[in-house]
Amino acid sequence: MKKPITIKKSIVKLRNTGTQFYYPESGEYLLEVLELHAIEVEYQCRSGYCGACRLKLVQGNVTYCQLPLALINAGEILPCCCMPITSIELEI
Repeated sequence: MKKPITIKKSIVKLRNTGTQFYYPESGEYLLEVLELHAIEVEYQCRSGYCGACRLKLVQGNVTYCQLPLALINAGEILPCCCMPITSIELEI
């Protein structure tokens, strides 16, 4: 069950294509929002267990509603279980 989190309006920018869009204030996970914008991200579990959706966070900050069990390195995020708390730039 998702915890309600107040998120300021932020912009998601995709470095490889230059695509930008506003992150909705509805509190959806980043992976869901990327899918709404027809951006394909590989995933398996959608819960932070496997790490298949790992992306490089170039700029900005995210928060996790549940701590992921998958190993993530510095500068990486798991969009299946995080939300931006600032405007972010992803290498995708």
